[in-house]
Amino acid sequence: MNTDLIIQNISRHIQLDKTETDFFLSLLETKKLKRKEFLFKQGEICKTENFIVKGCLRTYTIDNNGFEHIVMFGIEDWWVGDLLSFLTQSPTTYYIDALEDTEILQITKPNLDKLYERVPKFDRFFRLILQNAFIAQQNRINQNLSFTAEQRYLNFISKHPNLEQRLSQKQISAYLGITPVFLSMLRRKLTQK
Repeated sequence: MNTDLIIQNISRHIQLDKTETDFFLSLLETKKLKRKEFLFKQGEICKTENFIVKGCLRTYTIDNNGFEHIVMFGIEDWWVGDLLSFLTQSPTTYYIDALEDTEILQITKPNLDKLYERVPKFDRFFRLILQNAFIAQQNRINQNLSFTAEQRYLNFISKHPNLEQRLSQKQISAYLGITPVFLSMLRRKLTQK
């Protein structure tokens, strides 16, 4: 699998020499998921942090009424997983599945610990990734609490302009916390403006 994208991702935050790069790459495992295949399911333990090389994943929960609530989408050049489950090795409350055929690079917790020990600058890299994820999560919570459905939709298409074409109306509405019918009405209203 091509590792250029993950090296580019890392080089935005830290610089590696050849030995460090080679060691990091030696700790990664490649995984391919077919469309609709699960990375993991609720109740399982998230055993890896995952970098998306190609494809699209979604992280979601299912409520007692059977409705899906999409927490996030992950596309090329993004890290995905359940950090709480990964770090504590406790069962996850999420499902992550592939919306497209997907290729990921994975690192296990023991290998991540080896990486921190041998290349300490990775501690900084993953701290920065965690900080960015926390900020994104805080922004999403704030938007869900204070934005109208129209504002959430406009923010979504503004932040992720190419993602909308890769997702179904049902998936976008589950992410926005609205019904597919309401999303359709909202789109119609916006095109008439």
